[in-house]
Amino acid sequence: MKIVLLSVIALIGLAPMAHAERNNWRMATDAELASLLPARAPVIKEHIETEMRTATGIVDSHGHYIAAVVLITAGYSADGKYSHYLEVQEPIKIGGVMLKPGEYVLGWTRDGDSLKVHFNLAATGDLVGNAEAHRMNGQVRVESIRIWPPNDKSIVQIGRFSIPYELGGE
Repeated sequence: MKIVLLSVIALIGLAPMAHAERNNWRMATDAELASLLPARAPVIKEHIETEMRTATGIVDSHGHYIAAVVLITAGYSADGKYSHYLEVQEPIKIGGVMLKPGEYVLGWTRDGDSLKVHFNLAATGDLVGNAEAHRMNGQVRVESIRIWPPNDKSIVQIGRFSIPYELGGE
């Protein structure tokens, strides 16, 4: 009985540390993003140039990243299907779409006062899922794309629109 009680107390004591570790994310630096994200992203059978000045991402204390960058799709067969490249090194659920570690492309279409965002595997173009981005309240700086750290906002911002996310698919 004592062992069970001590085990429960230990688990209760460790729970805040597990939560703190999960929230130990920060904005990635420009140098980190430049070393992680490709200058030419592998998308289906193409290698599409990226606009590194738009790169954004977060990194945890273990060096795992979730990062994105705008694709320069002029002249490619993107046809509006994708506009951003996304590198995921930790599971994340964005607007209900679960993304495992890997490489993705995302694109969007305007749907009234929201965006319909679709996530595709970068290697094949296969659809993973769709999410809805809603207009952010108040005066908001327009961002090509920005992944906010979870201790700030837990959102992915595209333009004036945002999609909530959960790390680890919580």
